[in-house]
Amino acid sequence: MVQVQQPLDTDKEMFTVLVSDQMDKEGLKPVLESSLVNVVFQPVHDTSVPLDQIDALLIRSATTVTKDLLNRMPRLKIIGRAGVGVDNVDMDAATSNGVVVINAPDGNTISTAEHTFAMLASLVRNIPQANQSMKKGKWDRKAYQGAELYGKTLGVIGFGRIGAELAARARGFRMNVIAFDPFLTKSRAEKHRVTPVDLEEVLSKSDFISVHTPLTKETKGLLNKETLQKTKQGVYILNCARGGIIDEKALYEAIESRHVKGAAIDVFEEEPAINHPLTTLDQVITTPHIAASTSEAQKNVAEQVAIEVLDYLNGKPAPHALNLPYLDGDVFEKFSPITKLTRTLGEMSSQLFRAPVQEIELSYAGEISHQETGLFNRSFLAGFFRHRIDGYVNEVNASWIAKERDVQVAEKHENESQGYSNFVKATVIGEKDTLEVYGTFSREIGPRIVQINEFSLDFQPAKHTLYVQHNDQPGVIGKVGQLLGTHNVNIATMQVGRKNEGGKAIMLLSTDKECDQSVLEAFARIDEIVSVSSIEL
Repeated sequence: MVQVQQPLDTDKEMFTVLVSDQMDKEGLKPVLESSLVNVVFQPVHDTSVPLDQIDALLIRSATTVTKDLLNRMPRLKIIGRAGVGVDNVDMDAATSNGVVVINAPDGNTISTAEHTFAMLASLVRNIPQANQSMKKGKWDRKAYQGAELYGKTLGVIGFGRIGAELAARARGFRMNVIAFDPFLTKSRAEKHRVTPVDLEEVLSKSDFISVHTPLTKETKGLLNKETLQKTKQGVYILNCARGGIIDEKALYEAIESRHVKGAAIDVFEEEPAINHPLTTLDQVITTPHIAASTSEAQKNVAEQVAIEVLDYLNGKPAPHALNLPYLDGDVFEKFSPITKLTRTLGEMSSQLFRAPVQEIELSYAGEISHQETGLFNRSFLAGFFRHRIDGYVNEVNASWIAKERDVQVAEKHENESQGYSNFVKATVIGEKDTLEVYGTFSREIGPRIVQINEFSLDFQPAKHTLYVQHNDQPGVIGKVGQLLGTHNVNIATMQVGRKNEGGKAIMLLSTDKECDQSVLEAFARIDEIVSVSSIEL
């Protein structure tokens, strides 16, 4: 066991921090230099480590934190993951044990953006291929003629932190930058000096396309055989984000057919990607998932968690906490139905409003308006952002995520509850449209949706839900039922809302299974249907 003992200040409590994985020592300076901390460097499974004396645990990806391990660490207060993902931590067990889990979501932003741009420049100038040729003793200048980046158009799909940093570097090379992100507001696009466009325009106008979206059911296979065919002849494709966003077989075929001129890939759907077909193509540059692997990034993530762990041990809040501190039984019983409602409202609103969001306003009426509503706001945001980012989102970090994405959050307390004992109205405001979703709850039934925009109904949210906008005409409900029956989708419940006979109307249906894309596309064959959305809760 390797231990670093700092001078003891007998007037203050001492803490023991266990560093279980290899971590940058420079980044760990905040805890190493603290007079309040003993630092132990040792794998957590080492029998010489006094687990019952550990106050904080710092890990990367090698250490797996299980329920059993947590039970053997009764003094543990906080886990710091020096990186983004927390798949190696049992979050439920940590929460039930009252252990806060934090990560370092910003530490690899610059490294990933720089790696992507390095791949872009290398790709267009054939640098890796020319280097390999030289190593074989050749001098073939004509074979490796490249192109300039100046004046070319870079299309960025997904405009989060890394996408914004990549755009800044591209502008430095005087490229034109266009960006598609369903949640990119006009003001944020102007701030970063990029042109917001739809996906079709990115595909048709870009000389280079770089993906930086989270991997979700909507983005899996986003660049596939169909969408790649819509790109410019001779386009270059880059992926340093998540494996699976690009259909790798379709990309291979598009390169073989010479429609796609080249590709730079750092991440793969299945890793390690040894002997992957894309690595056999001369037009493709590949790296083994190293976009975030720089000494600076490793220092940054270690420093971020070290500072936050030290602050937390000294009684300060942890802004990058990923789990909600454990609530005792009475508190949980009191607030659980309300947070379930607000979280459900958040999930539904996010999936119904697939556009950039500028502001979210939550209004409370009835008994709920007399409670402290901060937790309810956060549970709404946790549900809302769950479907918009690739990462662990909950009541603790949701407010920080909203702030990072320039989403203003406001709340109101009103007297009019429309006859309900508890009433919540969520208003989502975008650049052009506004969505209103109203809900209530009871301990017997649970959350209920009672209005969407101007349409009143009474719907109990379900795991698989369809939202259908249609024209109120005879036979529409029958056509919807027949369509779902043809696709072997069973309807559990249905609610219809309308304002005027023969006017606009909506349906909310709960089904026994999720409706896939083929089902949603089939609705286009019903003339009375305006739009249909699949909602997964």
